[in-house]
Amino acid sequence: MAAGTYVLHKQLEADCFKVGHLPLCQVLMMNDRQYPWFILVPKLADVREIYQLSLADQFRLVNESSWFGDMIMNQFNGEKLNIGALGNVVPQLHLHHIVRTQYDAVWPAPVWGKLPAKHYAVEEAARRIQLVETKLAEYRPAIDDIDALLHPSLNTDD
Repeated sequence: MAAGTYVLHKQLEADCFKVGHLPLCQVLMMNDRQYPWFILVPKLADVREIYQLSLADQFRLVNESSWFGDMIMNQFNGEKLNIGALGNVVPQLHLHHIVRTQYDAVWPAPVWGKLPAKHYAVEEAARRIQLVETKLAEYRPAIDDIDALLHPSLNTDD
């Protein structure tokens, strides 16, 4: 785990709405109404890559990402979920989760750099945030004690 204090990168702060939290990640919504587009950011300082996370936090990230992806695919009737951790512009580790359908603006191409963002109206953003925020309260980790699973105590009784 990285030392220091978690601070959301200024570019993510500028481009996104804050939605809520999972145990490891802060959940953001990209301010682009062309796609249901969310970002999970591990709440750890100075982490740029997944391999820099502890094994337990890697597991937590994959679990939260999988649960979150399934949830948004169901909520937004997706056909394909694009997940990416590029980090070329924003070095802070973050995972994009974009729900895609054959009817979206740039299908089947990747969304990056294709069209300028179309920002949400305040009411539309609030409705979408509320929907996802309500679902975040339903999250339960796949395994309650990941550290115990990864580092079981040795049984010394014979």
